[in-house]
Amino acid sequence: MPESQSLHPRLLTPSASQKPRRAWFRKKRYLIGGPLAFLVLIGFIGSLGSNTEPAGMTVMAAVEETQSPEDLAAAEAEAAATAQQDAADAAAKAEQEAADATAKAEKDAADAAVKAAEEAAAADAAAAAAAAELAARGTVSQQNALRTAEDYLAYSAFSYSGLIGQLEFEGFTTEDATWGTDKVGADWNEQAAKTARDYLAYSSFSHSGLVDQLVFEGFTPEQAAYGVGQTGL
Repeated sequence: MPESQSLHPRLLTPSASQKPRRAWFRKKRYLIGGPLAFLVLIGFIGSLGSNTEPAGMTVMAAVEETQSPEDLAAAEAEAAATAQQDAADAAAKAEQEAADATAKAEKDAADAAVKAAEEAAAADAAAAAAAAELAARGTVSQQNALRTAEDYLAYSAFSYSGLIGQLEFEGFTTEDATWGTDKVGADWNEQAAKTARDYLAYSSFSHSGLVDQLVFEGFTPEQAAYGVGQTGL
């Protein structure tokens, strides 16, 4: 082999029918560029979302920026007036509730006093009724005086004062004798008439003399006159 061939090998040149090959990084430019552009777009949208304020806040900020000092003062005054009115309403409500509670307490106290008075009156009435019943029934001694008075009137005529005197003679106290005479229920006019007839049965009297005798027996002048008149004298 010639020395020139051994030292300098022949370079192979592509034929005219073969296309030259591209480098690997040139072939991948479309594959790499697509995802990279998508990531850049996502980042840009995210930056827009993080820096964008809500529309309501933007409007409020615009309104605040457009309010004048007079408008702010008026708003503050209105808020203060509202707070003052609320406080006044709360105070009035508390005062009304206190007044209602006081009125209720006073009414309850008045009702309790009326009830207590009614109960006391009922108790007094019951006690009075019991005392009246006891007085009407009388003591044992009074009951005995009553029965003795009934026995005397069963066979003889008496004036009111004469019957009391007779019971006292029997040993009853003036109080018991009077109680028994009051309870016997005698008609003293009729007792005067019976006494007048008894006197005329064994003695003679003038009209006035018999009236005087009946008065002496304890009858009142009216009762004596009635009794004598019943005899026809």
